[in-house]
Amino acid sequence: MPLADKIRPTSIDQVVGQTHLLGEGRPLRKIITSNQIPNMIFYGPSGVGKTTVARMIAENAGKRLHKLNGTTASLADIKQVVEELDTIMGQNGIILYLDEIQYLNKKQQQSLLEYIENGRITLIASTTENPYFYIYNAILSRSTVFEFKPVSPEEMEPAVMRGFHLLAEEQQVELELEPGVAEHISRGCGGDVRKALNTVEICVLTADLKDGKKTVSLELAKELTQKSAMRYDRAGD
Repeated sequence: MPLADKIRPTSIDQVVGQTHLLGEGRPLRKIITSNQIPNMIFYGPSGVGKTTVARMIAENAGKRLHKLNGTTASLADIKQVVEELDTIMGQNGIILYLDEIQYLNKKQQQSLLEYIENGRITLIASTTENPYFYIYNAILSRSTVFEFKPVSPEEMEPAVMRGFHLLAEEQQVELELEPGVAEHISRGCGGDVRKALNTVEICVLTADLKDGKKTVSLELAKELTQKSAMRYDRAGD
């Protein structure tokens, strides 16, 4: 299991970043605790907590969660979710989490409209692309868009340190970090928590072991994160 999954948050307060949505008194936090879940679209870059928050919402609402990915989902997959509505498993309603919804074509998105409208399916969709360009208007008009933002280095660093501590415990080795290692990884991963934790994992994997002790040097951290912050659009800019 990847490190990012091992330390995936189990409560709102453990989520790294997104205080504009999940801080005390903020709108998405209120929605989660109310258990009255509307249709929502989570928009933002990878590795910032969209899937984690969707899982929390489903668990708190006491509804069955189905997860589909827009890159592989078909009409048959959507029909299978709909068929479950009339079974015992779907009696409390279903939350459908559609990751990368922008890859579903118009017909696939339209197939959900009837069930979204009558409330039998609650849709939580995520996308890394601007939803106003990539999501069918009828879906948008029935949903609330929440923008997830890249995690700041200051918010990222505690998660990076948790990752190092967990790996040290699992491998039963003493782990020493040179000054600036955690800070560099936190700043060098472009606000992507998953990418930062993957870097932590490979740093520990490749660190030299001597007398039962591994030392992660700043040079190693720089080598493994040197290009992680780069983002390009489709034209390569």
